[in-house]
Amino acid sequence: MNEINAGSASHPLTPNQEQRLNEFFQFLQGEADHFLGYPCTRNFDYTPLYRFLSLPMNNVGDPFIESRYHINSHEYEREVIAYFAELTHARPDEIWGYVTNGGTEGNMYGIYIARETFPDGLVYYSETTHYSVPKILRMLHARNIMIKSQKNGEIDYQDLAETIRIHRDVPPIIFANIGTTMTGAVDNINKIKQIMRDNAIHRFYIHCDAALGGMILPFVKHPQPFDFNAGVDSISISGHKMVGSPIPCGIALARKANVDRIARAVEYVGTLDTTVTGSRNAITPLFLWYAIQTKGTAGFCEIIQHCQDMAEYAIKRLHKIKIPAWRNLNSITVVFPKCSQEILDKWQLASQHDIAHIITMPHVDERHIDSLIADIVASEKQHGKHAIKRGGL
Repeated sequence: MNEINAGSASHPLTPNQEQRLNEFFQFLQGEADHFLGYPCTRNFDYTPLYRFLSLPMNNVGDPFIESRYHINSHEYEREVIAYFAELTHARPDEIWGYVTNGGTEGNMYGIYIARETFPDGLVYYSETTHYSVPKILRMLHARNIMIKSQKNGEIDYQDLAETIRIHRDVPPIIFANIGTTMTGAVDNINKIKQIMRDNAIHRFYIHCDAALGGMILPFVKHPQPFDFNAGVDSISISGHKMVGSPIPCGIALARKANVDRIARAVEYVGTLDTTVTGSRNAITPLFLWYAIQTKGTAGFCEIIQHCQDMAEYAIKRLHKIKIPAWRNLNSITVVFPKCSQEILDKWQLASQHDIAHIITMPHVDERHIDSLIADIVASEKQHGKHAIKRGGL
């Protein structure tokens, strides 16, 4: 038999295929310049890491236990976890974590750990919680109750207290939002814990969805309580949002004593199975590590300050044309009445019911906001009607 050349089956793209890719890239570049409604930054450059894409890297298994699959980035993943553990005031000997495929996986992990800790527990989450959570609850067959939300997006503490009082014989599992999807609201962990004390409940679990807020609150002067110092049990933070990554990723942190409940030895790879997925991305831990090393805490502080400044600038500019814009404390999500469909589409603005928002991520500057304002004004002149609902401030 003739030897088969592993590369002999490949052939170059045709000119039409090359042109198609080039046109697609140009399209994406244009869309990225009108990207104000979703919490992802485009400010990153991982060119020095592209060489790792030539290897079949896989972070299978527990990042703290070596496996027989050696082409991994566990060493860098552990350093990333250590950094986020420090940001969230976790004691290294009490906290375990790993790099996930994004915030949804981190939330699934938190609820999974909570359910295994309290099999008879009841999950409480607000109506402004991320859309993935009801899906996660269905997948895990976790008992749950949806709680009302306040106008600013925070959970309704009175409704939570009354509902827990009715079910006070069942351990509460609280799904807390540290920055809701539409308004950036932060649930008050201290008030939630007070509800537990008022009902003499000592067995409970608090998971925090800090997808965006987890990379904002550690870098502001007066953050709301949200981390392990505040007494939470697990946290999910996104990596592709504020840190930045071309591939969705995140960080899940949980108390090690609770993680130990789900750990299972896997002889096949010679490690423990402690994560949601088997094979795991080994490139994103390198991205996050690289960002941490090149930006550092001081750099992230500057980035967050820029985002806060742009949020204030956006509110002032919207107020100037009589649009009642607002934001929650420490949030970079600027909320205002829903505008015309053409503006929502052009600027990729998220909307829900009668509101829309822009999120002043690191790539957003005054030029973007001024262009948005100009489009709103131009739309009103063109159509002879309001492109956005006006109101008092």
